[in-house]
Amino acid sequence: MDTLWTRGEASVREMQEAFTPKKRPGYTTVQKTVYRMEEKKLVRRVRKVGNFHIFIPTVSREAAERRLIADLLAMFGGKSRPVLAHLIGAGDLTLEDIEFAEKILKESREGGKA
Repeated sequence: MDTLWTRGEASVREMQEAFTPKKRPGYTTVQKTVYRMEEKKLVRRVRKVGNFHIFIPTVSREAAERRLIADLLAMFGGKSRPVLAHLIGAGDLTLEDIEFAEKILKESREGGKA
């Protein structure tokens, strides 16, 4: 999806080649994944060039992030503390991240009072 969001459109081969050589999955693996995403209406074929199809994303990065995070929180009963504790324990949450979260919380509260 990152390749589609970055480029706007891509073939299966272009999506496969966007991976670093060491982590590059096989063509058929990427193809199968793209076809599954197509079934789920996350991508759509827009045209055919030669023997391959060009796909575009049908969902924005932001919408996908919101859905993924909502699904993750639902696994924890809607509670964010276990997720935050993991991020802090794993060293993935920086002071800059916390400052950003504080800013968003403050803006959210101010927006709710108006």
